[in-house]
Amino acid sequence: IQPVAGAFADRYGAARVLYGGLLLLAAGSALTPFMSSTWGLIVSLGLLSAIGSGAGSFSVLIGASSQRLPLDARAAASGVINAGGSFGQFVFAPVLQSLIVLIGWMGAMWALALASLAAMPLVRVLTRPTDAPPPVAHESSLWQSLRQALADPSYQLLNISFFTCGFHIAFLVTHLPGEVSLCGLPTSVASWALAIIGLSNIGGSLYAGACVARYRSKYILFWMYGSRAMMIALYLLAPKSDLTFYIFAAGLGFTWLATVPPTAALVGKLFGIRYLGTLFGVTLLSHQVGGFFGAYLGGMALTQFGDYSWMWYADMALASAAAIANLPVRETPVVRPAAA
Repeated sequence: IQPVAGAFADRYGAARVLYGGLLLLAAGSALTPFMSSTWGLIVSLGLLSAIGSGAGSFSVLIGASSQRLPLDARAAASGVINAGGSFGQFVFAPVLQSLIVLIGWMGAMWALALASLAAMPLVRVLTRPTDAPPPVAHESSLWQSLRQALADPSYQLLNISFFTCGFHIAFLVTHLPGEVSLCGLPTSVASWALAIIGLSNIGGSLYAGACVARYRSKYILFWMYGSRAMMIALYLLAPKSDLTFYIFAAGLGFTWLATVPPTAALVGKLFGIRYLGTLFGVTLLSHQVGGFFGAYLGGMALTQFGDYSWMWYADMALASAAAIANLPVRETPVVRPAAA
């Protein structure tokens, strides 16, 4: 949904999209306890909640903030937005678990719906008029800009590398508990490792946002993806203990979604911020497609081979390829033809 949400936000304003997203997210959470079939859960969780959360995700939020901030503050803002997602995950996981114990899972879902509605006043704060100058209009329309971006080699390379990011993240989120179990360690190690990933990502996102203002974004992405490949190699060589998983989680968490600020910055540099919500939404779509394959193929590997060895090798190879793919990316704006 993120490319569609980004396009609607670029065309009609972010406020409508964010309000609609929060309402859909609240509806999906509130209706889930009433669903008694697979298709019902697909509608409430797989469609309503997913579309709602996608409409309020990076493409719309970063696009809206970029149009209200000066150039030197946009990268830091994208880092804060990214860190906010991880902080919310870190806070809500234990809160909802406690609510499940106190009032049951149905009550916890309704509480989540209320929390979604409680965020609606923040939309007005984010989208209120400012004294910042409006973005310079481009000669091209949204669809012309999208076609131009899709034909641009640098944009294609960014989408390919972000596919790898999604593959990596979804594989770990889905299958890290299984890897911990295969190593003969208690399940608590997996939960603590995922919590460490979330906390580490907060620091990594803020650091990445700060680095974008000082270094070329493509080199930041090169080192992030390259470090993932090195960390996986070290993990495969290390003895499998609690400490190994915690160090591994902290290292990977630092680059977890810290790729978002430099990637969004590159899209903005290449094509401007007028249609940033749409163009970065397409890049996020590539990320989610990679996530599908990371989660699905991880399960296939476990079924076929009894462990995740081949997935670790594939993840390491893809991370290395993504690091190299970012080096040819151009960081100068695309020159648009003059208006007739």
